[in-house]
Amino acid sequence: MNDCHTIKEIRQQPSVWRHWVDNPKLKHACDWAREFNDRDVWFCGAGTSAYIGDIIAAGLQGASHREFRSVPTTDIVSRPHAYLASADPIFVNFGRSGNSAETLGCLDAIDALLGPSAVRLNITCNEQSALARRTGGSQDHTLILPPETHDVGFAMTSSFSTMVYSALTLFDTHTDAQSTLKQCADTLDQNWGNFESLCADVPERIVFLGSGALAFAAREAALKVLELTAGQIPSLWESTLGFRHGPKSFVTDNTTIVIFTSSDPHARKYEHDLIAEIKSQFPLCTLHSVGPEADIELLTVKNDAWAAPLVVAAAQLMAVSYSSQLGLNIDDPFVGRGTLSRVVSGVTLHEVTP
Repeated sequence: MNDCHTIKEIRQQPSVWRHWVDNPKLKHACDWAREFNDRDVWFCGAGTSAYIGDIIAAGLQGASHREFRSVPTTDIVSRPHAYLASADPIFVNFGRSGNSAETLGCLDAIDALLGPSAVRLNITCNEQSALARRTGGSQDHTLILPPETHDVGFAMTSSFSTMVYSALTLFDTHTDAQSTLKQCADTLDQNWGNFESLCADVPERIVFLGSGALAFAAREAALKVLELTAGQIPSLWESTLGFRHGPKSFVTDNTTIVIFTSSDPHARKYEHDLIAEIKSQFPLCTLHSVGPEADIELLTVKNDAWAAPLVVAAAQLMAVSYSSQLGLNIDDPFVGRGTLSRVVSGVTLHEVTP
């Protein structure tokens, strides 16, 4: 298992973050973003790259006069006129490969309906990609992440976390990004052993839960298990309070449930209530909590969006362990099937007309 690319890409994350936070490219992007601090921000991507936007938009909710909104490229590409008719935000386009069909389709739609007046920030791990090379106007900016974040493995791991932290550095103006990111790196390094303790026997199914930004971290966590086990372990995500409203029917005696606890004391009260309820109603389940006042205690950071890559790293390790125990190719669980690929293919883009 330790010889695969995916585990190396998971383990390298703290080192990548420490070096990246001082990189002149990131500082230059921060200077660029300050020029547009009166504009709303839309975070756009597909799959994990869309979940990045979900995490950040939820984490920055109510923290600024600006609106931070997650708008997946998959939504924009399918219904461009519904989203772009009168839009004037900063479009932040995330893409690991920077070459997926929806990435290109979103750029096409913005060009067709808004033209060079649109303000775009393209964030990608691939300096050779269309996303890295394509701009629509003089106001646009491109941020190329360190080459080691261009994950070789099927699953997005270090690409996910470094894109989250890059966008937070640019747009979370209430947090000292440099000290916080280094603190996050130290925390992850200190907890690898604790996270490995979660990687026991393969569960029959798994649930990830959280509040606010951590609900969307739970979504990414569930996807990692689903992807790396090629769907052999059904996974579910939900918000802490939303779980009771039907999704709890997913739970069986052989289900593993992981709750990501919040830095918000009020939200944490509801998480503790649910933990007690699950222990009472499902005593045979395996239940873990990760975060403040949890089984695996992580430092409290000011904003749960900053904690999201830390708790997702636990799920990344779990997914790798399950994949290995199931005898799958961790770097490409779908090898030989042709159903899923590292860069999404098979999408036909249709022309957008004004």
